Parts: sequence; C-alpha cells; structure tokens
Amino acid sequence: MADKTTQNSVQDKGVSRTFIEDLGRGDLRRSIEKDLRDVYRFYVDEQDRAEFSTIHPTKRWFHVGLWILKSSVLRLTPGRRVMLLVAALLFLNGIGGPGWSMVLGFLDLFVILMLELKDKLLAEDELETGRSVQAALMPRETPTLPGWEVWLYTESANQVGGDLVDYIELDDDRLGVAIGDVAGKGLGAALYMARLQSTLRALAPLFDNRAELGEEINTIFRRDGLADRFVSLLYLQLERDSGEVTLLNAGHFPPVVVREETIDELDRGAPAIGIVNKPNFTQQRLEMEPGDLAVLYSDGVTEARDDAGDFFGEERLLAHLARMYNLPAATVGKRLLSYINVFVGDAPQTDDLSLVIIRRSTS
Repeated sequence: MADKTTQNSVQDKGVSRTFIEDLGRGDLRRSIEKDLRDVYRFYVDEQDRAEFSTIHPTKRWFHVGLWILKSSVLRLTPGRRVMLLVAALLFLNGIGGPGWSMVLGFLDLFVILMLELKDKLLAEDELETGRSVQAALMPRETPTLPGWEVWLYTESANQVGGDLVDYIELDDDRLGVAIGDVAGKGLGAALYMARLQSTLRALAPLFDNRAELGEEINTIFRRDGLADRFVSLLYLQLERDSGEVTLLNAGHFPPVVVREETIDELDRGAPAIGIVNKPNFTQQRLEMEPGDLAVLYSDGVTEARDDAGDFFGEERLLAHLARMYNLPAATVGKRLLSYINVFVGDAPQTDDLSLVIIRRSTS
C-alpha cells in the first residue's frame, strides 16, 4: 500500500510538473486560443466573419459574443430553452435575495449540461461505429501489380468522411484505382461514399470502357440518389507491365503527371456523378514512362489552410511535385503529407484529405 501511495504521489507531482512546464512554454495558452478559434469558426461562418471585420474591435467582440450565445441557445431543444430561461430567472431572483434561488439556478444549468453531454456521447458512439465500418471498407493493404507502384492515403476531417480511396483487383493483369469526393461532410457523406464504393466494385469488372462505366454509375445515382448530393470520381485502370493507363474523370481534379522534364494535367472530364441525366463521359488515355508519377488528390490537399486562412494551393503542390520525379510512390506521398502538415501547423483540418500516388516502375 505504501509503495502504491508513493507511486501515486510521484505521478501527481509529475502531472503538476508537466502542467507547469506546459504553462511556462505557452502550450496551455495556445491550446486555449485554439479552442476559442474552433468555437468562433463553428458558430460564425465566413460571410458573417467578413461583416464582423468591418466593426470596431471593441464592438466586434461584443457582437461576436452575442452571436455565439444566440446560436448556442437556438441549438437547444425547446424544452431545454425553457429550462435555461428558468435558470436565468432564478439567478436574477437570487441577486440580493434568497440563496436557494442561486442553488436552484445552478442545478437547472447542471441538468441542461448533463442532457447536452448525454446527446453528445450518444452521437459520438454512433459516429465511432460509423468510423469503424468505414475503416473496414477501406483498403488495408497496398495493391501490387507488376510494373507499377501504388500508394494510398485518406484522412477524414471528422470521425467519418466523404472521400473515397480504393482499388479493385480486376484480374492478375489489371488493377483499378479510384479516388472520389462526396459533396458535404459527416455521416451523410460517409454513407454516400460507401454506396459509391460498393457500386464501383460491382460494376468496374463488367465494363471494358471507362465512359460506359461512368454512364451506368450516373444512371444508378440519378435514379436512387438525393437531389442535393453528388460525387466526383476519378477511376484509373492499370495494365500489367504496360505504361498505358485508361481513366474516367467525372468532375474530379485531373491527375497531375510528373515526368522527367515536365508536369502535365489532363482535361477535367465530364460533370460529377449525379448532377445531370446524360453527361458526356469520355474514356481518357495516358501513357506513362518508367519513373513517371501520376498524383491523384482531393480538395483537402489544395484547400488545406493555415492559421491565417491561406490555402496550400495548387501552385505550392506543383512546386513540390516538380522535385519528386522518379522517387518511390510511398516517398512522394509521405513527403507531400509532411509539407502539408508543416504548412497547416496548429490550424484545424477543415476537409477530408486523400492522396493516391501511382508510379511506373523502372525495373
């Protein structure tokens, strides 16, 4: 028992010492500032931020505080708004009056907080289940095909995401690689992404022409999809020991092809899946030489933001890629992630980020 008490005392001192060290380094201050920025960005959209920026700083924070308070109250259920009003009346009655009014007011607020926490924990449990299901659907291994290197990566901004990164082993000589981005975020986007993934896996082996594949997927999503939902899709098919790549681009960022002397971008292709009834899909062709790279990415790459709100951007992406010709696919992917993380710093991730690096092998 004495040993355990001594161990706990040492641990407590260690925690206190760590807290003091963090405070001295300014980590605690930065953590609080980050939380306040997150609250501000959550409750105040970009349009309102622009309007607030024209107000005098002193008045601005007063207006921002009232705006956040109003937004917080409106997010409560009607019953909890009544409870909050009762708590406010009890507090007012307790000023210079009976002490029990203050106590009842605090108890009322405590019950509201517990109810909100309960809802949050239930939602967290559901999202965690969704995240587990989504993780199970994602590729667990790096695909292999003689003559090619493929590196895949995706990271959700929230617990579940709307980006698709997948590969399909069509047979021993062909490999399909896909990246997609569902409009929107959260659980709804994740469910839509799972539907796209299952549809693509079922149909891709049945179509030799990528344009016909896109038409069939679009027909299904127009028939059974939601009016306000659409999804971009970039699907490539690689051939064993061949540099020819055929692809379908439905509204996604075109692949960036890094060659020894140049960096090229293909045409953007047709509209995204689910927007129009009969889009004009085309099957594009790409010839890659040994050492060439094809970089596929979602908007979470170019639209990654730093604390100042500046974007990582396409120009910065291309500048980094210009120095990566003939590097292994995994090295290219990890270096890009490192550059993005350094650029973003402590700023929160605002969108799902996905990367697919394809390299034509030199051996």
